[in-house]
Amino acid sequence: MNKITAIILAAGQGKRMNSQVAKQFLILQEKPVLYYSLKAFEESSVNDIILVTGDGQVDYCRENIIETYHFKKVTKIIEGGKERYDSVYRALLKVEPTDYVLIHDGARPFIMKDQIETVIKHVIEDKACIVGTPVKETIKIVNSEGTITSTPNRNILWSAQTPQAFEYKLIKEAYDVFNAEIDKSRIGITDDAMVYENYLKRPVKMLLGDYNNIKLTTPEDLLLAEEILKRILYEKNIKKEQFFQD
Repeated sequence: MNKITAIILAAGQGKRMNSQVAKQFLILQEKPVLYYSLKAFEESSVNDIILVTGDGQVDYCRENIIETYHFKKVTKIIEGGKERYDSVYRALLKVEPTDYVLIHDGARPFIMKDQIETVIKHVIEDKACIVGTPVKETIKIVNSEGTITSTPNRNILWSAQTPQAFEYKLIKEAYDVFNAEIDKSRIGITDDAMVYENYLKRPVKMLLGDYNNIKLTTPEDLLLAEEILKRILYEKNIKKEQFFQD
C-alpha cells in the first residue's frame, strides 16, 4: 500500500492581483479560493496534506480554513519561503515517511478529484508526471529588443499545470542538489519538474490536464474563475437531477 502526500502551496503574495488580500484567500462563490483545491485533495485517495502558507498566516489558515471547513487530512501547516522552490523544499523536509508526493498550487481551485487519481496512478507507474494542456495559440520567441527570432512548432508545446507528482525520494534528492546551488537564479526554476529534469536528468511524463485548471494571477482570472465555477456547479446539478430521475 503506497502512501501519498500532497503539498498545497499557498504562500504567494499575489501582487499582480492588485488586492490587499492574498489571492488564495479571495472569495469565490462564498468560499476562499484555497478551499476548492483542499477539498479536491481531501476527497481523493491521498493520505495526508501539508499546507504551505505565507509568513504569519499559519494560525489564520488553521482557524479560518482547516477548522472552519473540517479538513481532516491536513496534518501540517508551515510557512513558506521567499521563492516557490523554497516553499516546496521546506515542505519536503517536513514530510513524514511517504512514497509519493503531489505538489499543487493552491491558486488553482479547479483541480478535480478524478484528475488527482489519474496523477496518482501514473506517478506510481512512471515515478514522475505532471498535468498540462496543449497550447492553442502560435508561440513566438522574442529577443530583448522585441524582435521575433523564431516560431516553435505548436504541436509539441504544452502549458504546464499542477499537480506535479514524483516518487518522494527522487524529488527530495533533486531538491537537495538544487538547494546546494549558490546561485539558484541561474537556471530560472519555475516549477518542480524543472528541478527534477535539471538535477536528476530523468524523464517526466506529461498527462493531459484540463483547460479549466487555471492559476489565478490577475483580476481577470478571478472573473474567469467565477464563470468556470458557475458552469461546474450547473453541470453537477444537472447530473444530480438525472441521478434522482433514474
